Amino acid sequence: MPVQLEIISPERLLLRKDVDMAVLPGAEGDIAAMPDHAPLMLVLRGGLVSLYEGDKVTEQFFVAGGFADMTPDRCTILADEAKRLDEISVETARSRLAALETAFANVAAEDVDAMDTMAKRLQAARAEIEAAEEAHPTH
Repeated sequence: MPVQLEIISPERLLLRKDVDMAVLPGAEGDIAAMPDHAPLMLVLRGGLVSLYEGDKVTEQFFVAGGFADMTPDRCTILADEAKRLDEISVETARSRLAALETAFANVAAEDVDAMDTMAKRLQAARAEIEAAEEAHPTH
């Protein structure tokens, strides 16, 4: 029995597909969405969502944080941003990281909420670079 996986970003429904398993980048660590999984709401960090058929990864997508809702037969990912690996540019991701590092340096230390938000964006940008380098190893 497969799990129906959906990856949704503010711009579009990126994917709706039955998979044997999906491994998601949870804020507290990676977690697998599998058939008969206990219901769970999960905060996501920036990273890769890996889709499995049997024991083999068949597709990967980058998400820049968000939430996932898991049930025994379904997993819905509501991503802040989601992309297919072939849509990621190493240069664009590096430029985004440089801009975020500059913005982070200008956040007042006592503004804890802004510091936390910027730290999450920095982590997502670094994860996007890592995903882009994996997808395009010649860069």
